[in-house]
Amino acid sequence: MTERSVTHGTFTIDRSYPATPVRVFAAFTDANAKARWFCDPDDPQTDGYELDFRVGGGERFVSKHESATYRYESRYCDIVPDQRIVLTYEMYADDARMSVSVATVEITPDGAGAHLTYTELGAFLDGIDKSEYREHGTRELLDKLGETL
Repeated sequence: MTERSVTHGTFTIDRSYPATPVRVFAAFTDANAKARWFCDPDDPQTDGYELDFRVGGGERFVSKHESATYRYESRYCDIVPDQRIVLTYEMYADDARMSVSVATVEITPDGAGAHLTYTELGAFLDGIDKSEYREHGTRELLDKLGETL
């Protein structure tokens, strides 16, 4: 029998970007814009990316590696244009659910730019993933977002 476990983790990441809140928000709403920082559609490991940005819609991303095929599936719960996105998402390694998370993106004016606050509460399952790994990966993604802006 497989040993089952759950650990919880919460983290918050703050970033300031030299772009308006409208432009930062748009980087989450348009599939082509988001793919530039969230996943690389030209990467041979990428095996599909879909975005349906609306409350009740979601996002799906698949990445194939030698060790496993990783899958991200989200559902948008709350959207306030140019200000807030609340979503839930699950991560899988092959068919094993790694985690279930609730994430909030808050965007506010910051001088001529925008301030983004990302907060995540995750349930990390069966020792497959850890909160600190997720935080590290999310920091890298938000840095890539800054590069694309």
